Amino acid sequence: MTFKQKIVKEELMRKSSFQRWLIAAVSVLLLSGTAQVSANAQLEKLMQDPNYWVFPGGNYWNWRYSELNQINNENAHKIQAAWTFSTGVLRGHEGGPLVLPGSATGLSHDTLYIHAAFPNNVFAINLDNLEIVWEYVPIQDYDETVPVMCCDVVNRGLGYGEGKILLQQADTVLIALNAKTGEKVWSVKNGDAKLGQTNTNAPHVMKDKVITGISGGEFGVRCWINAYNLSDGKRAWRAYSMGPDSDMLFDPEKTTSMGQPVGADSSLKSWKGDQWKIGGGATWGWWPYDKERNAFYYGTGNPSTWNPVVRPGDNKWSQSIFSRDVDTGMAHWVYQMTPHDEWDYDGINEMILADMEVKGKDTKALVHLDRNGFGYTLDRTNGALLVAEKFDPAVNWATHVDMKTGRPQVVAKYSTHHNGEDTNSTNICPAALGSKDQQPASYSPRTGLFYVPTNHVCMNYEPVSGGEYVAGQPYVNAVLSMFPAGRVSAGPEFGNNADNNNLGNFIAWDADKGKIVWSIPERFSVWSGALATAGDVVFYGTLGGYLKAIDAKSGKLLWKFKTPSGIIGNTNTWGHGGKQYVGVLSGVGGWAGIGMAAGLINDTDGLGAVGGYRDLNRFTRLGGVLSVFSLP
Repeated sequence: MTFKQKIVKEELMRKSSFQRWLIAAVSVLLLSGTAQVSANAQLEKLMQDPNYWVFPGGNYWNWRYSELNQINNENAHKIQAAWTFSTGVLRGHEGGPLVLPGSATGLSHDTLYIHAAFPNNVFAINLDNLEIVWEYVPIQDYDETVPVMCCDVVNRGLGYGEGKILLQQADTVLIALNAKTGEKVWSVKNGDAKLGQTNTNAPHVMKDKVITGISGGEFGVRCWINAYNLSDGKRAWRAYSMGPDSDMLFDPEKTTSMGQPVGADSSLKSWKGDQWKIGGGATWGWWPYDKERNAFYYGTGNPSTWNPVVRPGDNKWSQSIFSRDVDTGMAHWVYQMTPHDEWDYDGINEMILADMEVKGKDTKALVHLDRNGFGYTLDRTNGALLVAEKFDPAVNWATHVDMKTGRPQVVAKYSTHHNGEDTNSTNICPAALGSKDQQPASYSPRTGLFYVPTNHVCMNYEPVSGGEYVAGQPYVNAVLSMFPAGRVSAGPEFGNNADNNNLGNFIAWDADKGKIVWSIPERFSVWSGALATAGDVVFYGTLGGYLKAIDAKSGKLLWKFKTPSGIIGNTNTWGHGGKQYVGVLSGVGGWAGIGMAAGLINDTDGLGAVGGYRDLNRFTRLGGVLSVFSLP
């Protein structure tokens, strides 16, 4: 007990009942402020120790990078399987584990926390003896929740803060669990599955807040991002993706876009009538935090519905990058990448922060590889657009991005709005699942490169007339089919072979020049999150089930291992007992693997993905396994 706390206690014993109440209230406020500082400080300290993985992106800047170098580009070929763990769930497993020390959990050992797809079970595993310390099994209504989950029943992982493990259930319930015992500390309902609102994102702890989003763009949900108090689960603020300024937490004069104030009603003016009320703009990505600016960054998804003809205008602020204040939610700046999206190019992909040289100038940068096929580099302090270049040579829907206006220059033949309802627009690249989807990239400060799992897929897209909005029912109104980009265009990077059927590439990206440094073709889309390490090794998984180790500088394959199922999880690393471990969830699914995961068979099922990935069942089967590797 500090001297100040001792004095307060003595005063409480002497004062009247009212005075005791008053002093207690002040004490609570003081302590809550202390808790805010300590929560943030504890996370920051843990992030500095490469033996642990305590934040979805590895660190606040979302690097997915580790200083561990026991495994390096000279010995990676010796990696062996160390242990495995089954989640008992046979659906798509995205995200990855958290690894925490006993000092953070109250346990006497390092603990690994892992999650599962729906029903979102959570396991705590003792890393000393691999015993299950506790398991949390949520109670969720399958019939109410699963039918309104757009693209598989994935969960993207857990969060941690102040001795709590945070779980965002599919049914929108946000849970705080005691990290030591698994007991529920608090819970709060973030949405309503009956209205098409669900959750798949990992909760992100920033300062004394838990940040979580909402899904439902395919069900006409006007989506939002929420902040809850880490201490008790009370909502601190909510910011919608579109609507009135007050709903979006916009200041018409202080919130900017492309360096200019957005002005009053910037969103409302870009929608026809009241369509903004069912506008979409889902929020379910991987979000970084800039402590210096007290800002976090995220992207919004597609506008509803997928038929663009019925929603004329830019449909702001769907398909946009936001900078917001963590404490208040107020928007600093916003940049819309794909105004009036006509192709379902969700802007939810992760943002990565880096202090780097851009165009010869030291820059506090934000790097984003978008579904629309353009890699963006922005000044994160003000949202200035610095780089916007294609990171897949097949991209054809736009010629380039106008750097003065920030608008992509759309090619008319690939415009589904221009071609009209009930017209099948063909050979559009990329497909709706984008040149990159949710699978997070990594950044290595050693090489200055971003390592990006990508898709190499094109599509035919037909907006369908009719189909009125009904709450809780699909609101898509489009029919899609997908196929390898090689059928449309194959450049010298792919041997000028129009028959090339690779559906993915793993690339190294120079965010300053906006150029691919090297590229590795893959039979299927690379749907796993990447990991870069100080050993100059980059790890990623394939839909066919291989975990691969790549030389960070050259792109040379160093090692691979066939896991039990296709990999759509994120590769993480940690240290324990003097050894470096690498772990990845395998469990095929997600949008690319929805055909296998959900038993769909028609080419246009799964919003067009089933036909494109039909051959996947020749290489893998369903699963839900954490595979862990180390050197002998």
